[in-house]
Amino acid sequence: MGDPVLHAPAVPVDTVDADIRTLVADMFETMDAAPGVGLAAPQVGVGLRIFTYSYEDDDGHPWRGVLINPELWMTPPEPGHPDPDDESEGCLSFPGERFPLRRSDRAVVTGTDLEGAPVRIEVDGWRARILQHEFDHLNGVLYVDRLDDGDARIVAKIARKRGWGRPGKSWMPGVDDLDA
Repeated sequence: MGDPVLHAPAVPVDTVDADIRTLVADMFETMDAAPGVGLAAPQVGVGLRIFTYSYEDDDGHPWRGVLINPELWMTPPEPGHPDPDDESEGCLSFPGERFPLRRSDRAVVTGTDLEGAPVRIEVDGWRARILQHEFDHLNGVLYVDRLDDGDARIVAKIARKRGWGRPGKSWMPGVDDLDA
């Protein structure tokens, strides 16, 4: 969580070349090893507007893909406090923890895939949360940055205990112990 690339807006991808394809393949591998349901390029130290996602729809159909230079539209979240049982989320940039966060129940994301084909995803519920979370990463925002004061204090305490929040401190899914 301390790496500067996580706290700066990512830049658009101009051209999809072999390096971008390799990056996306590596992102899928990292996301799967974590395991996670989404991963943004800044989370692997690359400040580009790319994220991967993997989830099942209500019928159990798997959806897996990449969005390059995505744009997000959403309805405003309902006012009030988030329900810790239904509105909690975690993050591979602050692994091993979950906190409640109010998000919009519906989202539409557009962008392109690796072939340059247009992608449009319209989702609700958990899937909308995933896309909003990953889109936040492209704008330099971690979900822990959006938490209320009480949970933000807990996050700060955990970060201090684990030595996180400093540039150069990283965690490799499937390799490193979370407390390392």
